[in-house]
Amino acid sequence: MKQLFIGLLLLITASASAWAEDKDALFEARHRMVDGIVGNVVETASQLGRDRLNPRVLDALRSVKRHEFVPPENRKRAYKNRPLPIGHGQTISQPYMVAIMTDLLDLDSGDKVLEVGTGSGYQAAILAELVERVYTIEIITPLGKEAGKRLKKLHYDNVETQVGDGYYGWREQAPFDAIIVTAAASHIPPPLIRQLKPGGRMVVPVGSRFMTQELLLVEKNTAGDVTTRQLLPVIFVPLTGGH
Repeated sequence: MKQLFIGLLLLITASASAWAEDKDALFEARHRMVDGIVGNVVETASQLGRDRLNPRVLDALRSVKRHEFVPPENRKRAYKNRPLPIGHGQTISQPYMVAIMTDLLDLDSGDKVLEVGTGSGYQAAILAELVERVYTIEIITPLGKEAGKRLKKLHYDNVETQVGDGYYGWREQAPFDAIIVTAAASHIPPPLIRQLKPGGRMVVPVGSRFMTQELLLVEKNTAGDVTTRQLLPVIFVPLTGGH
């Protein structure tokens, strides 16, 4: 009996040690990922109009555990600076892309943000670290439901999820200080422009499906006038729905 107890104790100790090592490795990988993103931003500064990211955005990237938002088989690749499949023909965006799209919104802590395209919930979690309230819409029912459960499990209580067609936004919660679209549209959705507050910003990839698109920064001034600026070529999965 004593030998059995000792054996169990050794097993528990070994498991705890392995868990701690895995946790440390993921922590270090997450920080290396952010260091790589910082370098990528410098390389694309002329296109982005900025050569560094807001420290708050970098802190959010270091804080959010991306490995929680990818399938188990991709856990070891979670902190590679690349998109990864999450099922249903969708992907979790490249961390660099998440970083720059978030930074371009110029978010304040009291903001209310709309995300179109929840996916696995990673982008929503990043936003939740930065603003007061996040509303996120996913058109693929299983993904939307899974993301909602995941975000609640990880205690992102300032995120509200909905299954629906994000092209039409979330009229009941509008207007929004910022809007981010994580799938490529053929044009800037008019409902989203209407739901953007004066003084607000929207980041959206626009172009043909499964081809190179352009990442656009849309700004609405205090008078309600809208301007757009092309930033850099990107490739996103298409925005789907009945529109």
